[in-house]
Amino acid sequence: MTKTRWTTRLALLASGLLLGAGMIGSAGANEGGGLLQAGNDLGDRASLQRGAQLFMNNCSGCHSLKYLRYSRMGNDLGLSEEEVMQNLNFTGAKIGDHIESAMPHDQATQWFGKAPPDLSLISRVRGSDWIYTYLKSFYLDPSRPLGWNNKLFPNVSMPNPLWELQGTQQPEYGQAEAPGMDKPVVALKLANPGKLSTVEFDQAARDITNFLEYAGEPAALKRQSMGVWVVLFLAFLTFLAYLLKKEYWKDVH
Repeated sequence: MTKTRWTTRLALLASGLLLGAGMIGSAGANEGGGLLQAGNDLGDRASLQRGAQLFMNNCSGCHSLKYLRYSRMGNDLGLSEEEVMQNLNFTGAKIGDHIESAMPHDQATQWFGKAPPDLSLISRVRGSDWIYTYLKSFYLDPSRPLGWNNKLFPNVSMPNPLWELQGTQQPEYGQAEAPGMDKPVVALKLANPGKLSTVEFDQAARDITNFLEYAGEPAALKRQSMGVWVVLFLAFLTFLAYLLKKEYWKDVH
């Protein structure tokens, strides 16, 4: 490939990355911006296990993970088949099946206006910080059909699946930008505590975020574990090359 063609391809790639970043930034601005830092860690297996349990207990009734199998999840998270089937499978699926929601599509559309989306790739589309912020941003809103709204994603058509854990939040409004416009939600205040303290709920939201990041790319776990051995191999190869170089040049004055 000529130098000119390489330069053209690099320029197109750079412009595509800039365009994608602009679109993501625009989406963040349209949905509230100000993302919180999730700080999740794919290497924390205990967090992944807790996140799987929280997701399957609170989210899988509506949302599927159709690109992830129960068997793959169990193997990656260090869970036995019995543990997966007893604690994480509520649809009667087989261990080798994909994780599908039990909610019928027609009823879901009737209840929510449209069927809840599959969340297999949500972390790759939105990012972990977005998911973490979204889970923490629900508040009570009597004007909405289901009584809930979300500061990050205004007028979202779903209730807060974690309200029993988090409690309920009330919005604090700022000044409207112009007459006739809605007042923006500038902050959320915990009105009624849930089963978890604020610190405990933050960890629960982080665990779910961690699990969804894993679900978006299960191979990342194996890639991380292999990366350590690759680095060690390269270091050993470099050491051998150094010894070989000394042997070749030891008689050169």
